[in-house]
Amino acid sequence: MLGGFYYWWDPTYFLVIIGAIICLAASARMNATYNRFSRVRSRSSMTGAQAAERILHAAGINDVKIQHVSGNLTDHYNPKNKTLNLSDNVYGSASVAAVGVAAHECGHAIQHDKGYAPLKLRGTLVPAANIGSTLAWPLIIIGLLFSARTGMVIVEIGIILFSLAVLFQLVTLPVEFNASGRALAMLDSNGILGDEELKQTRKVLKAAALTYVAGTAAAILQLLRIVLLFGGRSRD
Repeated sequence: MLGGFYYWWDPTYFLVIIGAIICLAASARMNATYNRFSRVRSRSSMTGAQAAERILHAAGINDVKIQHVSGNLTDHYNPKNKTLNLSDNVYGSASVAAVGVAAHECGHAIQHDKGYAPLKLRGTLVPAANIGSTLAWPLIIIGLLFSARTGMVIVEIGIILFSLAVLFQLVTLPVEFNASGRALAMLDSNGILGDEELKQTRKVLKAAALTYVAGTAAAILQLLRIVLLFGGRSRD
């Protein structure tokens, strides 16, 4: 039995395990940081929705609708219909954490308004990333069932598709960091948060950004595993 276990054990599983640990650690840090500063009320007593409204107005953006969506930290900006969607924990909360998250989403709205290049690139990559994340593994598995030459082509297509999903996550990093930078600048210039509150909000946004970094690292490790397992098929 033990010998059989070692026979079937794939050393590249360690890459998956490392990626999972990184993501879990980043998520735990994000939750802990957000929960900590969600209990700190901002001195301005502005809710996330109110802060978002002031930031968008100050940026000269008057065609973005701020609306409430259900869920926990489901906040997002939708460039298709120009809506700023704030979650239960953010929309009506006056905590520094909620204001920071709302401001971050405003950062995306400002990026869209200014034609921020990485945001445009990310939008262009969305269809390819969705297809890649959905079809990569099925194609790789199907490729293993075919003869060497045909199977090699199918496997390589699967690897390319997965690479597009990884590329999407890489492009997402500067978009998220830039949105946080814009958020902090707007919170400061509009007097929504004081110096100490800005430091606290920066911690929240930094923890949130690390979840994207962790997700990207995990995806890269997964791509490396795929290449190690199947990339040499063409040389067999």
